[in-house]
Amino acid sequence: MFLEPHFKGQRSGWIEVICGSMFSGKTEELIRRLKRAKIANQKVEIFKPQIDTRYDQKKVVSHDANSILSTPIDHSSKLLQMTEGVNVVGIDEAQFFDEELPSVCQQLALRGIRVIVAGLDMDYSGKPFGPMPNLLAVGEYITKVHAICQHCGNLATHSYRLSSEQGTVVLGEKDRYEARCRTCYHMGNILNLQVKQDEEVKDVKKSKELFK
Repeated sequence: MFLEPHFKGQRSGWIEVICGSMFSGKTEELIRRLKRAKIANQKVEIFKPQIDTRYDQKKVVSHDANSILSTPIDHSSKLLQMTEGVNVVGIDEAQFFDEELPSVCQQLALRGIRVIVAGLDMDYSGKPFGPMPNLLAVGEYITKVHAICQHCGNLATHSYRLSSEQGTVVLGEKDRYEARCRTCYHMGNILNLQVKQDEEVKDVKKSKELFK
């Protein structure tokens, strides 16, 4: 369990990054840390990308239905204007923000603010997601949380998309995604490729029959 660091005479803040696949408890851990900061009488502000309206437009909500009031914003630069006098800033679904987010977080930390960021480290294709790799590079404290693979029960690190949609950003829950371990994730991709190839072969055969 992450415990808040305490530095004697600390002059600047710091950046904490919570990352992992879908259903791994990232938002749950973010909410836990923010609520502890509130108990310590610190001024806390929470933000999320405007695009994320899955559970609630103005709340950060975990998959276990824990929630905390947040402010939706459309660009990370607005964080610099909305955090005056704040001790702790929480940012959820960081992967959906623009590429300026790591720079903004560093500026907030230099103001003496503790910045806690949560987000997917990889997209559905297994590639680094949005600003997350740069956040992982500049953060002082990194926590990688794991889901449970829904196929074999091992630790899950990947978000496997069940639908055929191709865009990087496709909002959804268990109707569109599964948490999978490395092996089950890649096995699923291989099976999907085989299905596509079989469908293409069938289409070619149908076309040939039409022109006979």
